[in-house]
Amino acid sequence: MKIIILGAGRVGQSVADSLVSERNDITVIDTDAARLRDLESRFDLRGVVGNGIEPAVLAEAGAEDTDLLIACAAQDETNLVCCKIAQLMFNIPKRIARVRSGGFQGDDRLVGPEGFAVDRIICPEESLTRYIGKLIDYPEAMQVREFAGGRACLVSGRARPGAPMVGPTIGELRERAPEMAMRMVAIYRRFADEPDRFIACDGATRIEPGDEVFVLAAHEHIAQVLAALHRPVSQQAQLVRRIMIAGGGGVGLRLARQLAQTPGRFHIKIIEDHPDRCVELASALPSDVLVLQGDTTDEDLLGDEGIEEVDLFLALTDDDEDNIMSCLLAKRMGASRVLALINRRSYADLMHGTQIDIALSPAQAMLGELLAYVRQGDVQAVHSLRRGVAEALEIVARGDRKSSKVVGRKVSDLQLPRDVHIGLIVRGLPDASGPAPGPLREPEVIIPRSATVIESNDHVVFFLPNKRLVRDVEKLFRVSATFF
Repeated sequence: MKIIILGAGRVGQSVADSLVSERNDITVIDTDAARLRDLESRFDLRGVVGNGIEPAVLAEAGAEDTDLLIACAAQDETNLVCCKIAQLMFNIPKRIARVRSGGFQGDDRLVGPEGFAVDRIICPEESLTRYIGKLIDYPEAMQVREFAGGRACLVSGRARPGAPMVGPTIGELRERAPEMAMRMVAIYRRFADEPDRFIACDGATRIEPGDEVFVLAAHEHIAQVLAALHRPVSQQAQLVRRIMIAGGGGVGLRLARQLAQTPGRFHIKIIEDHPDRCVELASALPSDVLVLQGDTTDEDLLGDEGIEEVDLFLALTDDDEDNIMSCLLAKRMGASRVLALINRRSYADLMHGTQIDIALSPAQAMLGELLAYVRQGDVQAVHSLRRGVAEALEIVARGDRKSSKVVGRKVSDLQLPRDVHIGLIVRGLPDASGPAPGPLREPEVIIPRSATVIESNDHVVFFLPNKRLVRDVEKLFRVSATFF
């Protein structure tokens, strides 16, 4: 696929990194020549220096035969105008814009073909806020990703000594709870002086303390799965009630506003360094959200505000170093769980295995929404995992036994790459591609066995330890009128 990316900032670089590795033809437009040279030296792509709202610059970037435009420059206005020019002058089929303002979402008059002609609006800050909300709902999870409209989830959790799932083989765990719709699809195990190692899951695999375990399960079983990984049966779950947010920028404000929508559920404090911003936060948030002016790495301030009683400390400033240091300090002073927002990928890699429970990248949080537009065929959801190395993919089976290589066939007969895991199948969802053939049945989550037969309109969720395998899966599910 031929793709133009407008903007070589943090989001643009993350998008380019992900898409280049999938053998796409990428061109990046930016006004900063030095930034483009750096990108060209690191990735197999082409840079074009200039303003992306100028038709001549878009033409130089190859807009006349481009399949997809991703406008993720710093200014909303630039991204919107670029999409409109791409439609009017170059007829680029798909146009995605990063827009921070919430006023454009849901208004087809503004973003539709007669408006700015944006097929999809993406806001990394909103994606990030929504994702952090899931981590608050499931405090024992390191990652939570949804599929099939939320009916199924992929979660990862850190295995703790004494938890029911730690020690037995996966085969023994299946025998203990055969009725539970869940499947362990990957384990990442810590080893001294080397990166975590991927461990393929089969019936003989044992979960060891410290493992990061990825599990696909029906939504209603997620809390039970995480509990069985994280704590002994006799230990009560620790709910998140007291939250401290370091940084009152766009993400901090969005999150505090979202959490405050349920009065009395959370006790929220925000620490912000700039006095003027503190005034803005206090006026924008309910009175029960406490806004504090101060340095997020001030040990005295954290101590005075009861950091040892905080259930979740969130470092959400624009400074990676401040986020890392404030999280390490909060953890040392007694915070139960800490999350650091980290933009630099090298920093995120370094944080893995430290006292920081979760290192979260803003670009990675929204990358799945974007990747679903890039994928071929009936891909419904894509989630980038393990800092972009692995991927979880939801794809819909189409056609019949004559036109499809998967429909009407047993799971054991599918020609899948060796390391690809079929995690689960969601059956009975409405078919968005056409009218329902008969009365709708209640959707069910199926854990596939070797004899399970794939049906048309099944939503199949895969775990891929290496995203280079994505094209093989997409090709397998492609419908062909001349299969035989």
